[in-house]
Amino acid sequence: MISRNDPCWCQSGKRWKHCHYPQTAPHESALQVKKTYLQQYGIRLKSPKEIEGIRQACQITARILHQLCLAAQPGVSTEELDQLSIQLHHQHRVKPAPLGYGSPPYPKTICTSLNEVVCHGIPSPDDILKEGDILNIDVSCITDEGFFGDASRMVMVGTVSEDKRRVVQASKEALAAAITVCQPQAPLSAIGDAIEMVTSVYHCSVVYQFVGHGVGLFFHEPPDIFHHKNDYHLPMVPGMTFTIEPMINLGVPDAVIDPNNRWVATTVDKLPSAQWEHTILITETGHEILTLYV
Repeated sequence: MISRNDPCWCQSGKRWKHCHYPQTAPHESALQVKKTYLQQYGIRLKSPKEIEGIRQACQITARILHQLCLAAQPGVSTEELDQLSIQLHHQHRVKPAPLGYGSPPYPKTICTSLNEVVCHGIPSPDDILKEGDILNIDVSCITDEGFFGDASRMVMVGTVSEDKRRVVQASKEALAAAITVCQPQAPLSAIGDAIEMVTSVYHCSVVYQFVGHGVGLFFHEPPDIFHHKNDYHLPMVPGMTFTIEPMINLGVPDAVIDPNNRWVATTVDKLPSAQWEHTILITETGHEILTLYV
């Protein structure tokens, strides 16, 4: 963990205490930090009881997502995956957070983003998986107690092209790299830096129009988590829960939203896109990945 007399992470040449030292100082009590983050940034730092509820929601999310990924085989439609999602949510006694969310209301229980779809793909009986497809399945659930979990994974259907395999791997490694920087007092901007470093190696681009987000007590909470280089240097602190979900394009970083359904975002050049997502908790000593499948 960076200390006050260490060189600032921004490479200004100054000590951290004279540069980007946070308004919330390490000597402040946990109660003071919690109050500061809520009042100044709208960020709710979770209590141990809330964390346990969020952890349970995230574990159920991970189990549902795992089953859906196993079912994503050639010949299966994304509508069939949504029907399975309905069954799995019922079995686990949770509600699908996307259903009816937003304006216009999202019409399905999961997002299924196929090939050039960046995010918010809507399940359809016309979208039948075939050999060579790549698919992102995004699951978010709400427990009866009102806690949220959120995660997504990529599925490669059969043998896929080298380009599709590359963008899937770039997104997966970008998420892993971003998670490694998550620790108390690290700036939120470090997440975008880590993602950009990985994607540049793979000669891919980072979508800038969508962000990760706080989650746990609501579907979307502060803070926004930017996946590209940015100047949002707010320090991470224990009790933060948020998603990291880098959307990585094989081609240019731009996406366009379907003007009819106002949900589905696709790459402007129709080249493939990939995304992996976890919900993260910042702990006293580092981080915990809440949506790992176990």
